[in-house]
Amino acid sequence: MQKIKKDDEVIVITGKDKGKIGRVTKVLGNKVLVEGINQSKKSQKPNPNAGISGGFISKEMPIDISNIGIYNPQIKKVDKVGFKFLEDGKKIRYFKSTNENIDG
Repeated sequence: MQKIKKDDEVIVITGKDKGKIGRVTKVLGNKVLVEGINQSKKSQKPNPNAGISGGFISKEMPIDISNIGIYNPQIKKVDKVGFKFLEDGKKIRYFKSTNENIDG
């Protein structure tokens, strides 16, 4: 089980977007795509058959998982993630500072 999953709210710890909060859209091994974070300009050729106009588009690039941390809305800071087992044997994630479950 991974500490950061899709649809988690994360905050950027280091880099040009330090302090920004976003939602994870995709996990790619040890990198993640976060909406609105690590934007890059990419030039695109026009394709009239597909209805695509040319120009510069803004695209989200992957960011290393070590440069983000999971955001705890209660303390409004980065928090560490722990794992524990419930009585029925299910493994869940929880915030270490508040001991509250991340997964429902």
